[in-house]
Amino acid sequence: MNQKFLDFLHNNKLEFKVVDFPESTRTAADAAATLGCDIAQIAKSIIFKSGNGEAVLVITSGVNRVDIAKIEIIIDFPVSKADADFVKAETLYTIGGVPPFAFEKSIRTIIDEDLMQYQVIWAAAGTPNSVFSLTPMDLVRMTKAPVYEVKV
Repeated sequence: MNQKFLDFLHNNKLEFKVVDFPESTRTAADAAATLGCDIAQIAKSIIFKSGNGEAVLVITSGVNRVDIAKIEIIIDFPVSKADADFVKAETLYTIGGVPPFAFEKSIRTIIDEDLMQYQVIWAAAGTPNSVFSLTPMDLVRMTKAPVYEVKV
């Protein structure tokens, strides 16, 4: 378990239940297989680096690939996929465990509209083998992020 993520939940009186697994939930496919859910219900947190050097978080359905051109139009900056060092520096989490919220600083966030069709979705909880469930509306409420079509 990631104590920083758990502390964020506790300090904000959030009752999302974090589940740890002995096996990896690092990828959407791993998480779906472990949870026994549809891969599309996995909310992948993907960090991009914008042309102005800021992190941009795109939370997308586990089956989707993000269309970088669409992200660039939304934020009005060029973007590139961030490397592991940038992700860790900006989020304080490692790739495969980046949650959709609970960062020490504000990170511009965009949510994939495809996640909105599910009653329950699953997201990383700070480590590559921990997840938590939430509703798409919980995700919007917690991130205060806009919802867009972002898939290729």
